[in-house]
Amino acid sequence: MMTGTANAPYLLHLADNALVLGQRNAEWTGHGPALEEDIALANVSLDLIGQARLLYQHAAATLGNGATEDTLAYFRDAGDFRNYTLLELPHHGPLVGYAQSDMDYGTTLVRNFFYSALMVLVWDTLQKSPDEQLAAIAAKSLKEVRYHLRHAREWVIRLGDGTDESHARTQAAVDHLMPYTQEFWSDSGIEKTALLAGVGVDVNSLRPAWDALVNDTLAEATLVRPKEGGYIPRGKSGEHSEHLSFLLAEMQCVARSLPQASW
Repeated sequence: MMTGTANAPYLLHLADNALVLGQRNAEWTGHGPALEEDIALANVSLDLIGQARLLYQHAAATLGNGATEDTLAYFRDAGDFRNYTLLELPHHGPLVGYAQSDMDYGTTLVRNFFYSALMVLVWDTLQKSPDEQLAAIAAKSLKEVRYHLRHAREWVIRLGDGTDESHARTQAAVDHLMPYTQEFWSDSGIEKTALLAGVGVDVNSLRPAWDALVNDTLAEATLVRPKEGGYIPRGKSGEHSEHLSFLLAEMQCVARSLPQASW
């Protein structure tokens, strides 16, 4: 059973991942390319925010000192968040001045695919965690993320193996986002502490399975996996892109404007 505050950062890492991606994906609500997809992505967001709530509640109970799921979600600054940088990025790669939109559905789905492919493996491992509450959250989340992965994977294949335009845009999304996945495998004190306590996951042990799934999917989608290299993001260490502050400002503005309000 997880006790004390030593492993709270690991719970926050998992919760921040879910909350930030849930908030980011929710930006498509009312703007999806088709009604069914609009609803599907909204449901994915609800699942992620539901996971975040359970994890924040567990972290708050671990931390004590008046922490609640709301204080952890709405009253921490960007530098306190421990999510992967990949998840806070906007729904597009680099834009040119004549870009017609700053939201690209292929970018959203490629990101969801990369993240879901990881979290299926993470939750499957964590459902055996000696922390019974974390194990229960993992078991629930695994059922949801299996659907998220199937949804994103099918769309990556459909878009990659679709028209010349959909292929080009999906390949551009893969080229843009793949470097950010290197953070999945980089060392962090948060994960080391949780692993030493016996409640975390050795994420690097999951990499062969993640690589196999990603490679098979990209091949079926007729997409090319870019070579690794370049800067490795450090979002889970609190070093974020400029995009997270804007995302949090929109998400937190009501709670911070009326901090004593009850809902």
